[in-house]
Amino acid sequence: MPITADYIRIADEITADIRANKLKPDDKLPSITQLAAKYKVSPSTVKQVYVRLEALRVIWRHQGKGVFVNDPKLWMREP
Repeated sequence: MPITADYIRIADEITADIRANKLKPDDKLPSITQLAAKYKVSPSTVKQVYVRLEALRVIWRHQGKGVFVNDPKLWMREP
């Protein structure tokens, strides 16, 4: 069984939470420090998570305010 990198696994979990409506558009995500503690990974791993999710348009960042869930209509494809 192939090993998935932590940052991909965490990004997939956040995306799954959005798809399941556990996270809604404009919900604020935890800080890098909080998410690192939750998943027991380094802050640099969480930075990779946020870079990946931002590139996929799943999240958006507001300098000094935080990281927020983007509207799924902007990035989610129909199955």
